[in-house]
Amino acid sequence: MIDRIAANVMAGDRIGAAEALELYRRAPTHLLGRLADAIRARKHPDRIVSYIIDRNVNYTNVCVARCNFCAFYRPVGSADGYVLGFEEIFRKIDDTIAVGGNQLLLQGGHNPDLPIEWYEDLFRAIKARYPQFKLHALSPPEVLHLSRLARAPVATVIERLVAAGLDSIPGGGAEILADRVRKLLNCYGKASADEWLGVMREAHRAGLRTTATMMYGTVETDEERIEHLMRLRALQDETGGFTAFITWSFQPEHTERGGYEATGVDYLRTLALARIVLDNFENLQASWVTQGGKVGQLSLAYGANDMGSVMIEENVVRAAGASYCMDEVEIVVNIEDAGFVPKRRNMHYEILGDPVFRERNVPRILALATAREAGDTSVPEELRQYPARSQAGKRLRLAQ
Repeated sequence: MIDRIAANVMAGDRIGAAEALELYRRAPTHLLGRLADAIRARKHPDRIVSYIIDRNVNYTNVCVARCNFCAFYRPVGSADGYVLGFEEIFRKIDDTIAVGGNQLLLQGGHNPDLPIEWYEDLFRAIKARYPQFKLHALSPPEVLHLSRLARAPVATVIERLVAAGLDSIPGGGAEILADRVRKLLNCYGKASADEWLGVMREAHRAGLRTTATMMYGTVETDEERIEHLMRLRALQDETGGFTAFITWSFQPEHTERGGYEATGVDYLRTLALARIVLDNFENLQASWVTQGGKVGQLSLAYGANDMGSVMIEENVVRAAGASYCMDEVEIVVNIEDAGFVPKRRNMHYEILGDPVFRERNVPRILALATAREAGDTSVPEELRQYPARSQAGKRLRLAQ
């Protein structure tokens, strides 16, 4: 059975859910890697491995979703809750440009005291100050949250955000696209599987490109992991709007759920299976930010053709205990030592050129930055311009 499925994969045939399950459960790891690498080589024969220089900015940690796998969020009214000010975000953009970056990955909690107008004003302010800078912003659950706050259809919310400067949407908040799992993770309320896919469908219809993700290793079955991949493949058949797929393992430290992290071997098997199943996805990212640089490097032999982002800053995974850091120099060395050619890209996976540090001197990044320095409890002045919904938010506005 395994030999037959492997032969079909090597011939370029599409496999079904039952065959994917058989491969995941019974194929030797080296065979999964060989199959995934052959598909990667077929799609990317030039041996280019891309990466992007951008900054991952979490604009607020206040969140009403309360997912039990998340160590980052703080409830409304928490003394540890924050909202970044526009000027703080501008400084982060300046730092990103200084090391050759041209994009923000902007995601945050579902903060009831930030109406859609706050996002529109922020996006417009960024575009006015940095016209060429790109905004890869707001995962599907965040878009759905704004839709509920504004009492407007998702398509209308996306239209308004695009008009304000949104360039693309990241694939966060997918976790596992099976509602049994989502209910156990307490993330069904923020977005059901159909709702997550529905936001992506509307984004693609609006002309936006997006990424897709999967966080595994909590309560899902093998069948549910494969269901997740099949649902992504079906939407990609329909719209063609996904640029890339990224998978990572649940990080349990400091979370309400707790437990243990899946092994590096499980990560490589899951990544390889994704490359085999997602035959209509051109790009797979290596998740070095959760797996570390060496497993990230090994991912290039298990189907990945992209090393993701330099990041510069990270808060969500760090809160759950992972704090790996690789700047452009380290990413390039890892790519070259694995026998590939490193190239910078943009969010649309268009190649921009060779490493920046080989063209000019740029500051080294030896540790990922955080949203704010410890002890900074400042409240942005512009928040007073927007009405609050929560009692804590209203009190804060009055205090200002």
